[in-house]
Amino acid sequence: MNRINQKLQEDKKLLSIYFTAGFPKLNDTVTIIKELEKNGVDMIEIGLPFSDPLADGQTIQESSTIAIENGMTTKVLFEQLKDIRKSVQIPLLIMGYFNPMMQFGVEKFCQKCAEIGIDGLIIPDLPLEIYKSKYQFIFEKYNLKNIFLITPQTSESRIREIDELSDSFIYMVSSAAVTGSQSGFGNEQTEYFKRTHDLKLKNPQIVGFGIKDKETFNQATKHQKGAIIGSAFVKFLNGNPINEIGKFIAKIKKA
Repeated sequence: MNRINQKLQEDKKLLSIYFTAGFPKLNDTVTIIKELEKNGVDMIEIGLPFSDPLADGQTIQESSTIAIENGMTTKVLFEQLKDIRKSVQIPLLIMGYFNPMMQFGVEKFCQKCAEIGIDGLIIPDLPLEIYKSKYQFIFEKYNLKNIFLITPQTSESRIREIDELSDSFIYMVSSAAVTGSQSGFGNEQTEYFKRTHDLKLKNPQIVGFGIKDKETFNQATKHQKGAIIGSAFVKFLNGNPINEIGKFIAKIKKA
């Protein structure tokens, strides 16, 4: 069974952390992953930096720019991760845009992911219809889960279509804004969380965008399986040593 599906079966709310590969320094990637696992994170989204990240706010855009300037590429990331499964057991996903994957070769990209132990991909700009008609068989061949995104504006029929095509979890974007642009959740978001929960989808949902502390994590996971922290963690990395990651995670997970 795919590691993501195994993790989703655990009887707890899941904390997933996003960070940009190659940031703050090019060779920090593996160290950050190990520190996150050591401190109780359930899943990790490794951001593949791209020069035109449409869904990302300023914090993640700037980290992508720095990572690219540091020398991060698809090839470098795969080289860094080649032995990751010798020391890390939790699910690992790559989040990135489709252009670098196409440049690398979609099947070649998926094959490399499978070889090094990546469990899933999150590709915000890969339309469901294109995935279904051209790439689904490749993902399934390499046992990679493709994670689709929904927003408060996604229609119920579209959500159900995504749910039918999914086989792990659905990435539930908390708002139509870019990452890192929110502070807490209002009535609109909490109603959206409940409304989606009440659809009784077959795939659990994990909420992203706007989670930065214990309070927002609890809000996001009241009705959903888990939550993803991205911009707040990238900001933390920008001003704190990697060996203090445990302090950041402890604030989210504290009782």
